[in-house]
Amino acid sequence: MLGIVLLYVGIVLINNGMTRIYNVDEKSASIMNIFIGLLAVIIDVIFVIQGDYFAAGTGLLFAFTYLFTGINGIFDLDKRPYGWYSLFVAINAISCALLSLSDGDLRFFIIWILWGILWSTTFIEIILKKNLGKLVSYLAIFEGIFTAWIPGFLMLINNGS
Repeated sequence: MLGIVLLYVGIVLINNGMTRIYNVDEKSASIMNIFIGLLAVIIDVIFVIQGDYFAAGTGLLFAFTYLFTGINGIFDLDKRPYGWYSLFVAINAISCALLSLSDGDLRFFIIWILWGILWSTTFIEIILKKNLGKLVSYLAIFEGIFTAWIPGFLMLINNGS
């Protein structure tokens, strides 16, 4: 199931990067975030039922990220709570990276570090009010392709773990 989530996380990251580059209005860009956030919630509930609480807990970090982004974009809400949430997730990403490394999984160590960097950019831009420009868009596209889409697709075809 992780492959399914990663495949769709890949497209939402690519979509978010592209919509930011091309100045697509936030309401239009929000739809994909809500779809992916709801998909992730459903899969995370299945993980809970199966007793895989770590997968569910870390998966919900993503689910709530995309739901938060989508709802904020549609209703034009104050983004500061999302900025603080992103810091929380970035800190958790460090822990997940270290757990991956201790399990000998260098791939997911690197992937978690990259995800943590991307979540950190949200905190930097929203809370610290530092405009990182198009860097965030290109980072989202890069991470969408290399940390989510490709690994997710490989998992789906059973060529990766």
